[in-house]
Amino acid sequence: MSAFVNTGALDLNRLRVLHAVLELRSVTRAAAVLHVTPAAISNALAQLRETFADPLLVRSGRGLVPTPRAAALSPRLAEAMAAMARVADARLPFDPARSTRTFELACSDSEQISEVPAIAAAFARKLPRAQLKLLSVDQLEAGGGLAGGEADAAIAPAGPALGQGFHAEPLYEEEGVLVVRKGHPRAGRKMTRAQFNQLRHIDILVSLGKGGIGHDIVEAFFAEHGLKRDVAISVPSFAAAAAIASQTDWVAGLPRRLAQRFVRQLPLAIVEPPVPPVRFRMQLVWHDRTDADEGARCFRSVVMSAVRGSRSRAAR
Repeated sequence: MSAFVNTGALDLNRLRVLHAVLELRSVTRAAAVLHVTPAAISNALAQLRETFADPLLVRSGRGLVPTPRAAALSPRLAEAMAAMARVADARLPFDPARSTRTFELACSDSEQISEVPAIAAAFARKLPRAQLKLLSVDQLEAGGGLAGGEADAAIAPAGPALGQGFHAEPLYEEEGVLVVRKGHPRAGRKMTRAQFNQLRHIDILVSLGKGGIGHDIVEAFFAEHGLKRDVAISVPSFAAAAAIASQTDWVAGLPRRLAQRFVRQLPLAIVEPPVPPVRFRMQLVWHDRTDADEGARCFRSVVMSAVRGSRSRAAR
């Protein structure tokens, strides 16, 4: 038999028939599921056999068994049917209670620890059947960013003006503090500029070995106030910086809310910097690609409401 398939002869409804019969191994049960007669199923199978030049299913005992050709087609048919279901769903109004969509949020591990628990709780209530997928800043950058379709939204510091096609909504303000190990000579004391410059520092580079917007803000702030960092080690996460600071005489700069959490879990102490703390304006960022999408708008609303509510409760 020829392996050639006349794709022009393929019909979506016939493929649905083949998928159902492969799943159920019965013409009668497939007819019941698809709400057609068994004769219609048999007719569709006959046409598919001609199209694929293969028997596709043969009788064995009281059931049907697939040929090797049909067995190879089965997982591809399942994927195609799932894709068609998603296309059909896209034509319907978005229903948060029924959606099984995956929503992707990019943020550093600082937000993953401090903000995502509240986001996850709100997500579970509003989108009970959907899936939340977190991406690191590295993954976002490597995947082409928000414009490239890697994520639906990102939590990031406000920095330079956003490029064309990007949107942002303010979330909260955060300030930076320093953490050192308990028993450190500087623990419990306000640091002078000279002492700051003499210490060895842990540098946090969350964006493909680079600092990202937050790092640039910190560096500019230190330069403005005559502070210099003698970097002992560079790490890709805030959690790693805190863990290392707890076991060395090195100092790490962390967002205050995250630092307050870590001092309850690790032998760390918060030290106030020698100048007023650097402040960050955190925002939710997204691209034109998802701006008008009903599902993405619902997801952004969940994120913004959860973060603002959590911050408001913590400030009381």
